[in-house]
Amino acid sequence: MVQKYQSPVRVYKHPFELIMAAYERRFPTCPLIPMFVDSDVVNEFKSEDGAIHVIERRCKLDIDAPRLLKKIAGVDYVYFVQKNSLNSRERTLHIEAHNETFSNRVIINEFCCYTVHPENEDWTCFEQSASLDIKSFFGFESTVEKIAMKQYTSNIKKGKEIIEYYLHQLEEEGITFVPRWMPPSLKPSSEISSSSASRKPAAVSTVVTPDTTQKEGQSSEALGSPSGAPEPVVGTPDDKLDADYIKRYLGDLTPLQESCLIRLRQWLQETHKGKIPKDEHILRFLRARDFNIDKAREIMCQSLTWRKQHQVDYILDTWNPPQVLQDYYAGGWHHHDKDGRPLYVLRLGQMDTKGLVRALGEEALLRYVLSINEEGLRRCEENTKVFGRPISSWTCLVDLEGLNMRHLWRPGVKALLRIIEVVEANYPETLGRLLILRAPRVFPVLWTLVSPFIDDNTRRKFLIYAGNDYQGPGGLLDYIDKEIIPDFLSGECMCEVPEGGLVPKSLYRTAEELENEDLKLWTETIYQSASVFKGAPHEILIQIVDASSVITWDFDVCKGDIVFNIYHSKRSPQMPKKDSLGAHSITSPGGNNVQLIDRVWQLGRDYSMVESPLICKEGESVQGSHVTRWPGFYILQWKFHNMPACAATNLPRVDDVLASLQVSSHKCKVMYYTEVIGSEDFRGSMTSLESSHSGFSQLSAATTSSSQSHCSSMISSSGFFAYLSRRCAGLVSRRETGCVVGCGRDCALQDNVPTPM
Repeated sequence: MVQKYQSPVRVYKHPFELIMAAYERRFPTCPLIPMFVDSDVVNEFKSEDGAIHVIERRCKLDIDAPRLLKKIAGVDYVYFVQKNSLNSRERTLHIEAHNETFSNRVIINEFCCYTVHPENEDWTCFEQSASLDIKSFFGFESTVEKIAMKQYTSNIKKGKEIIEYYLHQLEEEGITFVPRWMPPSLKPSSEISSSSASRKPAAVSTVVTPDTTQKEGQSSEALGSPSGAPEPVVGTPDDKLDADYIKRYLGDLTPLQESCLIRLRQWLQETHKGKIPKDEHILRFLRARDFNIDKAREIMCQSLTWRKQHQVDYILDTWNPPQVLQDYYAGGWHHHDKDGRPLYVLRLGQMDTKGLVRALGEEALLRYVLSINEEGLRRCEENTKVFGRPISSWTCLVDLEGLNMRHLWRPGVKALLRIIEVVEANYPETLGRLLILRAPRVFPVLWTLVSPFIDDNTRRKFLIYAGNDYQGPGGLLDYIDKEIIPDFLSGECMCEVPEGGLVPKSLYRTAEELENEDLKLWTETIYQSASVFKGAPHEILIQIVDASSVITWDFDVCKGDIVFNIYHSKRSPQMPKKDSLGAHSITSPGGNNVQLIDRVWQLGRDYSMVESPLICKEGESVQGSHVTRWPGFYILQWKFHNMPACAATNLPRVDDVLASLQVSSHKCKVMYYTEVIGSEDFRGSMTSLESSHSGFSQLSAATTSSSQSHCSSMISSSGFFAYLSRRCAGLVSRRETGCVVGCGRDCALQDNVPTPM
C-alpha cells in the first residue's frame, strides 16, 4: 500500500531571499539531522542573468534501522538524489527528491516548495508532500515501512527548527536582509564589478548589513515583526491549511495527523466541489477512527448523508421542543468546565423516562437529543473564540440520585440505546468527559445494558462516583470551578436545569398515535432513497404537459458509482407491479428500486436520450436541471456504472476488477429529490448535467476555504429551485447578489446559472 504525506502550509515571517540564505547552510551536511551524513553536487546549472539556479545533489543518509536488517540488505547507507530549482525572478524554490538505493524495491518521492506568501510578500510559505511505495524488501516490507515513516516524521518535525536555527545564525553574523534579484542591466555598476570579482555563493554575495538595510529604507523590525503587517489567520489556497491555523483552531497534531486531515479535506474538495464540513468536524471523524483515512471517510460520508436526509442542519431554527420536554426533561447547559469545555448537566435520576417515552415517543426524544448536540457544536465554536484555544468537545455531568428500576423500563432502555447509536455514529469525539455522580446500586445493571453500545474511546472518558465520593480528592473540584457547582450538588451556583418529575398520565398517548407521530417525524424529509443494482437501474417517471418546463433534481451518491441519464418518450411506460417480487420492482432495506423502461423498448425508436450521460462518483452531491423541449414522459435513470474494459482487449483491467469488488453485491445507493417548475415560472435557459456539485450540510459554514459554497446550504432544496427559477426569469439580479444568498463573492452556483437569454 502506498503511504502518502501532505504537510500544511508552513509560514516563515521572513523574506524569501533570507530564507534561501538560511536554507543554503544546510549543505553539504547538517549537524541538526544526524542521519544526513553528507552530500555531493553531481550537476549544476546557472542562467546567464543568474535568475535560474538548478543544482542536483547526491545525499548520503544513515538510516536508524536494526543491524540485522542492514546486514540482510547489504548496505550501511542509503543514497537519495535531490534536485533544487531556484527561480530568483519568480522567488520560488522547488525541491524534488527520490531514492537511488533499492529503487527497484522501494519507491520514495518527495516534493517541497518555497514560495512567497500570497498576502504578504515579506513572508515565505513552505509546503511538502511525499509518497512511499514498498514493492518488496526481503520479506521485511512492514518493518521497513514503519522505519521509513518514523524517520520521515522525525525529520519533518525538525524542518522548521533547522531553518530557524540558521536564521538565528545569520542574525548573529549581522545578516538580517538579503536584497531581491535584479536583472544585470538594472544593477549599479559598482555592484556588478564587485560581484564579478568575488566568486562567492549566491546566497552570501547578496548579503547586506543592517546599516545598509536601513539606508534602503527597510528595517528588519518591519519585516519580521507582526506589527509590520497584519497577520492573517489563513492566507493559503483553498485546498490547503496553514500550520498556525491548525495549532490555533484544531490543536497540536503530529505531522502524519496533519497530513491525514489535509488529504481527507482535499478528497472532499474534489468530490463535493468546494462544499465541505468544517475542519473541526473532519478531525472528529479522523480521531474516531485513529486517523485511518478510509474508515473515517466512510463513516463521515454516511453521517453527512444522514444529516441532509433528515434536515439536521436546520433543527435549531425550525424545530421547537414540545412543552412536555421543556417542563420534564431534566437537562440543560450550565457554564463551562476548567478546560473551557461547555458543560451540560443531566439529572437523569430525577427524570421520568417512561413518562417521556409514553407522552412523546422515541423519535421526539431522539430529535431533542440531536438539538442538544447541535447546540453543543455551536457552543464549542464560541468557546474556541473566547478562550483562544481549540475546544472541540463538551463535558457532561450526569446526576443519578433517584435512579431506580423504573428507569430500566424496556421501551425506555430501547430508546436510550437508539439515541446512543445515532449520537455515536454522527457526533464522534464530541464528548470530552462524562462525570457520573451519586451512582446507586442499580447503576451496574443499567451500565451492563448500555456499555456494549458505547465506543471504547468514549468509555475511557467516563468517571463514575458513588455516594458523596465526588466531593473528595479527585472529584468534581478537579474538573469544575467551585463557583459554578450546581446547588443540588451542594454548590453555590443556582442551576436552571428543570427538576424533572413525573409526567402526568393525562399527557400519555396511545401506541397508534405515537407510531403515527414517529413516522411523521422522520418522513418529513423531501428526499427519497433508492438502490441501484448491476443490471437493475432505478428510474422515476415525470409527465410534462407544457413544453419549456424545467425538471430539477438534487441527488447524493451514497455508495458506489452511478451513471445518470434522462430519457423522453411519447408514450407512458408500463408502471411497475406492486408485488415486490415482480419483474419491474425490487425492494431492499436500503431503499426501493423501480424499473420503467421495458426490456423490449429500443433506444431511438420507443424512447430517446435528451442529455449526455453523467458519471457520478461515490460521495458526490449533484444538482441540475433540464428544460423540456416537448411534452410527454421523461424518465430519470440512475444506472450502475460498469468499469470500462481495456482498449486492446475485451478483458477488464485488474484495477477495474478490484474497484468493482469494493461495491458489495454490485449495489449502489442514491438519495434524490426532484421538482418540476412550470413554463410560466421560467424564462430563458439553464445548463443541465453541467450542474453545480454541492455538499451536504451547514457544518461547512465556517470552514476556512468553503465560504463560497456555504450559500447553497442556507436554504432548503425546494427554496433553492424556486430561487433559481425566479433568478432565471430575471426577477433577481445576478450581479447584485453574486450568489443565491448574496455572499458577495463568486460562487460555484453562479457559474452554473447562465444569464437569461
